[in-house]
Amino acid sequence: MQAAARRIRVGIDVGGTFTKAVAIDMAKGSIIGKVTVPTTHSSSEGVSTGIVQALKTLMQRHAITNSEIELISHSTTQAVNALLEGDTAKVGIVGMGVGLEKSNVIKRTNVRNVELAPNKYLHTCYRFLDTSKYLEDGQVRQAIAELKGEGAQVIVVSEAYGVDDPSNELFVMQNSDVPATAGHELTGIYGLEIRTLTAAINAGILPKATGTAKFVESAVRNEGITAPVLIMKGDGGVTSMRTFQSKPIITVLSGPAASVAGALLHLRVIDGVFVEVGGTSTNVCVIKDGRPEIRYVTITQHPTCIRSLDVRVAGVAGGSLVRWSGRKITDVGPRSAHIAGLPYSCFAQPDELEGGQIITFSPKEGDPIDYVAIEAGGRRFAITNTCAANALGLVPEGDYARANTESARIALSILASRLGTTMEQAAGMILDISAKKVLEIVEPMVKEYKLKRERVVFVGGGGGASVLVPYVARKMQLSHKIAEHAEVISSIGVAAAMIHEEVEKTVNDPRPEDITELADQVKKTALERGALPESITIQSEFISERSLLRVTAMGNVSLDIGTANAPEIGDSEAHVLACELFGVSEGVQRIFDMQNYHIFACEMSKKKLFLKSKKQPVLVLDKYGRVRLSVDNAAIFNGAPDDVADRVDEILHEHRDSGRGLAPQVHILDGVKLMDFSSLTAPEHVAKAVRDELKKAAAKDVAAIVRLQ
Repeated sequence: MQAAARRIRVGIDVGGTFTKAVAIDMAKGSIIGKVTVPTTHSSSEGVSTGIVQALKTLMQRHAITNSEIELISHSTTQAVNALLEGDTAKVGIVGMGVGLEKSNVIKRTNVRNVELAPNKYLHTCYRFLDTSKYLEDGQVRQAIAELKGEGAQVIVVSEAYGVDDPSNELFVMQNSDVPATAGHELTGIYGLEIRTLTAAINAGILPKATGTAKFVESAVRNEGITAPVLIMKGDGGVTSMRTFQSKPIITVLSGPAASVAGALLHLRVIDGVFVEVGGTSTNVCVIKDGRPEIRYVTITQHPTCIRSLDVRVAGVAGGSLVRWSGRKITDVGPRSAHIAGLPYSCFAQPDELEGGQIITFSPKEGDPIDYVAIEAGGRRFAITNTCAANALGLVPEGDYARANTESARIALSILASRLGTTMEQAAGMILDISAKKVLEIVEPMVKEYKLKRERVVFVGGGGGASVLVPYVARKMQLSHKIAEHAEVISSIGVAAAMIHEEVEKTVNDPRPEDITELADQVKKTALERGALPESITIQSEFISERSLLRVTAMGNVSLDIGTANAPEIGDSEAHVLACELFGVSEGVQRIFDMQNYHIFACEMSKKKLFLKSKKQPVLVLDKYGRVRLSVDNAAIFNGAPDDVADRVDEILHEHRDSGRGLAPQVHILDGVKLMDFSSLTAPEHVAKAVRDELKKAAAKDVAAIVRLQ
């Protein structure tokens, strides 16, 4: 019999040092192969060259044919690199508003030169157009010609209240003979200044992003591959290259987002801290209620309207170099062996380190000369965190960071003899300093997001995960897990990421119609990006202090994205997983059967002083075992759509009559999608929105989950 054709996804993650590619057989949920090539920062095509090299090498090495590839997706550092290096196009800004508000509009839209890094600026020039009367073609073209005359390569259009009526912004864009972008394309929220600044930063990297997108796509097509090419966004989802060409700013922090997506694919966590340990830096992101936390991106002190994973960076990692005063270790990092161009001493052969002496050096011109290395046989070797962890026997067999233990101990012994201490103490000092840097980020995030410490799990990713994550977790007396294939977890995340689309709108008092309108809009976008209808879940959120309504749609590009070796989980596996996530071994009940979802609850008692209270946590897993919803105390019931709507009405009326203020959060499952009505604060609005949604439900049996105080 002929073997079934493989269905392969390729994920490519562009890191600061290496570009890593992974091929995944989606039918089996297994990794076919992985390759690593140097990131091509100096190429004329930039990092795009490395992306194409990695793809070609992967296909050749693992005999992958063009027809077997169903999807190629990649992350990119291009947006961040361009901004940090000041490699941006000059932006011409067209500010618009009615004449009476001219001075205020100019003040908010003429952002002038924006500092991106020390002595690196995004340069802009400016023109104002009065929209109190109809705009004319000649008037618009003249303004654009004047901006081009000042060197503008791309145009930004920003009008007061343009998110309500973007017709003027669109008119100017249509009359531009150079690339143009507008504030309403990036966000639906008010705030003219922040909207203009976001659009200007986006425009500054637009020409380079367009070139990258065209190069990558044409190179893929030239290989005869017809599969869609997607790109990772900073919020953990993927989107089309077409979107990247108009909104490159959405890919900021796509690398760390890819790692989190990969970790959540393999490890089910409700509350945790994801720690990705690379060679030079460590990324930290909080997972709460099964989802990574997302915040607005700040680019070099400039707040934007773009949302991305809340990733915070520690300047220490597996390859960080040791620094000393001559008498004691003073620091670890921020420079790494990769930056200094030195091999790790723990990956050398023991005889290569014989007779080695401690020397100090500057990794880069202008750096302090207090970095330590071993010089032996005319060569230099770095002493790193990876060396320290291997010397102490902390890195398990088979791990990516596992090195030659004997070499590691020799290197640390050479350092220890100069410090007048033992090898173990020297290695411990290095790891203690590094762990402290990570903890200085982790501990405030745990408090800020109000994670329950007894439920927090450390999740390690990156090639250096085993070097620092267990050590840091032990310091906090918390459990930890190392993601499978940790060294390429970001590439796995890119390959198997979900479509994630979000829309925001300024609304003072959101009505059910507002949610329905935005839900339909964001669902349509997700479908256009390739999400399958039956996989889509929709969430809404209302931030009252900012009068901001946000609706998010998430969905799979392929129905059978699953965990390694198990695309879908069975009932018994789901029950075991629920017990693990609840942190109990008994008392977990499967509530009822529902297509695409496993729903569990358990009763827990909490003692406070002399009182004892009971609560019912509820957990919703999809059929692949991913956490879709986690509520620490909820009422849950199911039945026909009308009956469930009536029951929700009763609960909401009781809540309102009790005078408890804002309506409780309500979630509806219809077997296909999960809807969240937490954005509405008035009980009558929630009741109407739930009833309207349930009228559209195709399922005969639906469920409601109502969060209790």
